[in-house]
Amino acid sequence: MATKIGCCGFPVARTKYYSTFPVVEIQSIFYNLPQIKTVVRWREEAPEDFEFVIKASQFITHDPKSPTYRKARIPKEVDLTQLGSFRWNRSTQFVWQYLKEIAQILRCRVIIFQTPRSFTPTEENINSLKEFFHQIDRAGLILGWESRGEWPNLKGLLSELDLIDVVDPFLRRPVHGMIGYYRIHGGKGYRKKFSANELSYLKKLIKKNSYVMFNNISMFEDALSFLGMLG
Repeated sequence: MATKIGCCGFPVARTKYYSTFPVVEIQSIFYNLPQIKTVVRWREEAPEDFEFVIKASQFITHDPKSPTYRKARIPKEVDLTQLGSFRWNRSTQFVWQYLKEIAQILRCRVIIFQTPRSFTPTEENINSLKEFFHQIDRAGLILGWESRGEWPNLKGLLSELDLIDVVDPFLRRPVHGMIGYYRIHGGKGYRKKFSANELSYLKKLIKKNSYVMFNNISMFEDALSFLGMLG
């Protein structure tokens, strides 16, 4: 695959976005599971060759005490107390099955999981990760994980679980994965606007066969500038 440039979410009207970039990472699914009719509309309104990437639901990755749950709409099919931290139970199984259905409709290739800094490499969390990713039916999807904080033997864990290492390349290099998936956050508060020199440096950091997804306050402009650099 060629390197694809896009944004995490739609920073402009979707029609304008579709005509500018080849891929988007759907952020809203992280916060709430959309209705299927909404997902169908996304696919139908996008160009045939446009690619959607899903950021997996917080109901799998984040505990209910997370502030990201404040406006969450909890599906009636799940038990709030069973959610988060990759615990494998009937509630997270429902959420995963729903995500797979969304992925099928959108014709997704990739789903990424992002964990909070509070998800540390304890024995319980490592065991939960292993059980979750060994149990799920991946349906041919490429799965990636953006970890936070220090994870000893991250390369070995990613290899065992067959996950690509999702990173901000300004912070560190990926340690595992046949393709690259880079999320460009823009520092604290996501408020950074990247200079031409920084984008030129980014070009040197990324590897071929990659997704480069901007997630900062000026994501549309920066992604467009970077797209121009790649020619």
